[in-house]
Amino acid sequence: MLSLHPLTLKLARLGIAACGLAALAACGDNGVSGPTLDLNLSRVAGFDQLKAALVEARNEANGGFNLDMWAAVVDRNGLVVAVVFTGATSTDQWPGSRVIAAQKANTANAFSLPHLALSTANLYSAAQPGGTLFGLQEANPTNDEVAYGGNAADYGTRNDFMVGKRIGGTNVFGGGVALYDHNGTLIGGLGVSGDASCADHNIAWKMRYNLRLDNVPAGVADGGKDDNIIYDVTNGVSAGGFGHPKCSDAATAIGNSLPTTHPIGH
Repeated sequence: MLSLHPLTLKLARLGIAACGLAALAACGDNGVSGPTLDLNLSRVAGFDQLKAALVEARNEANGGFNLDMWAAVVDRNGLVVAVVFTGATSTDQWPGSRVIAAQKANTANAFSLPHLALSTANLYSAAQPGGTLFGLQEANPTNDEVAYGGNAADYGTRNDFMVGKRIGGTNVFGGGVALYDHNGTLIGGLGVSGDASCADHNIAWKMRYNLRLDNVPAGVADGGKDDNIIYDVTNGVSAGGFGHPKCSDAATAIGNSLPTTHPIGH
């Protein structure tokens, strides 16, 4: 009978173990068995389109501090499609807003439905203590490895480490809106960050308009027509339960007029 030297047996066992670890690594997060990036969304809201839409919206009056901005898009599966910024370099806007923009995109997508859109601004009051969705901001935690992985020099470029991966995260102040194509199909979410939250919402709404992904079916604002920011908070309480605090008189006026200046479904 063929016999193996003890050392040979040990090496064989190590080889089997190594193969097992390799197989587990291949099947880990973002493995080949998971969903793939929505190529149709990449064509209409990919890097170039997203950046152009952000630059155009940021250059308009939005009632904030006129700061450079970050924006991100996720598809319906929560995979990051693109991450962009408006400044000359990635540090010309708040570095922390890169991840916040992606969280807002994820939130708007995750908590909107084919028949009902909810912006992140709509979730503010509901997520406060005593609100109907209190604790929501603790749901769906951000994937830190995705958020902060890769080379920081690539952040906000075509090679941003987040692209093609699930960022997760839940953010409940202005700046995130769901995306609906020309057929009214919910295809993902858009997030904007880098200024006051009310200005973030105004910019996100205008970006969605610029991308022509604003065929919103219904919402909790404007008599159930859309997902616009709602300014009905008095003494910390929202009259309708989906309100957002005011940031400035200018941002409030711009936000209230968005359905007229940048109408949905145009």
